[in-house]
Amino acid sequence: MSEETIGQRLRRLRHERGLSQRELSSPGVSYAYISRIEGGARRPSVKALRMLARKLGVSADYLETGSEIRDTEERELRIADAELELRLADDTEQAESKLERLRDEALEAGDALAASRASIALGLAAAHAGRNHEAIRMLEAGLELDDVSPSMRPDVFATLGRAYDASGQARRAVELFERCLAEVSRESPEDFTAQVRFTTYLSYALTDLGDLDRAEEVLQEAIAKAEDATDAYSRVRLYWSVARLNEVQGRSAAALTYIRRAIALLDVTDDTLHLARAHLLCGSIMLSQGRATGARRHYELAEQLFGTSAEPEDLVNLYTDQSKLAAHLGDASGAIDRAEAAVNAASDEYLRERGNALWALAEARALNDDADGANEAFRQATDLLGEHGHRRHHVEAYRAWGKFLRRAGREEQALEVLERAADLGAEPAAVESHTHR
Repeated sequence: MSEETIGQRLRRLRHERGLSQRELSSPGVSYAYISRIEGGARRPSVKALRMLARKLGVSADYLETGSEIRDTEERELRIADAELELRLADDTEQAESKLERLRDEALEAGDALAASRASIALGLAAAHAGRNHEAIRMLEAGLELDDVSPSMRPDVFATLGRAYDASGQARRAVELFERCLAEVSRESPEDFTAQVRFTTYLSYALTDLGDLDRAEEVLQEAIAKAEDATDAYSRVRLYWSVARLNEVQGRSAAALTYIRRAIALLDVTDDTLHLARAHLLCGSIMLSQGRATGARRHYELAEQLFGTSAEPEDLVNLYTDQSKLAAHLGDASGAIDRAEAAVNAASDEYLRERGNALWALAEARALNDDADGANEAFRQATDLLGEHGHRRHHVEAYRAWGKFLRRAGREEQALEVLERAADLGAEPAAVESHTHR
């Protein structure tokens, strides 16, 4: 009996599972392509092998060779166990150590797929813990080892983009999301949900880069097609993106309208993490309008919903906003306490957020009549916001510094700072240049 070919094996496995060629097909692997493989007219690419094997419930090695490679499968099971342990453990150090050993073992055995999976899991864990530079290194390594599709693993690309942005590399985040959006649009033109997902990620990155006009342009294109979005999460992402952009542009009324729409949709889901973040943004917008009572309620809801699931970036933003609220209410000690907690939570991994936290600390120290401490915090805040923050926040921080100096009787220094604020405000709204670290 002659040895079974890849095409014959594919047809046998497909029939055993009761699948048609069309049912087995997926983006990038059409039913016509499958037909040519089964007919022996085409040899599948590595990417096609993996996608077909995944849908058939076998290893890519088995689909290609017809023989089970036990060490490969056993390694995959151990990686899956370590990934589960990573998600469930309070202390992830042991699970991360296992994954590091498995990644090294896979690399030594030439098992690129397993090494990629382990590297990506390590990168996601590092990002969740706020170790952005480590996350970038591990996620980039994982993506280099295997051809991971944005359609199949949007979480990987979203996390990598956020890590770029948080570490001061907003331009790289923009480039990453542009590539992802182009790929999902090309491979799955009918998948509007995936396109909305990466459109919103791109708008976040463009906003953080300072290219507000283009951020608005890509969002308007998505909104124009929003009637095609049937799932609530696509609409949530669009509403959230528009709210965030309007908040950065100083259009608080419009921002509040859209974030409330996002909250209304999230309220009927079990997604407490994103609901917490939406309440936090809503509170921030309301505080900018001077509505302290409403802001306090949203901050309380956010803190309750975060529970123990908040990431370091969430905590920085929550503590910073709580400090601003305390300062607004005249509670100097409470404002200082929350601002210091925000600065400590930001460390050197979230530079834009650290700049905003230092700005809150400066305002709190000024309220506490600590002129020297406030002056130093304003100086550090404006330095960080100038390099990593939104342009509007940078200008506003300078203005707040100048007003503080004037109140403190430091007229000469106040004039210098206010002139700097005026110069910054008069500059054209060009795309900011964020330094790559």
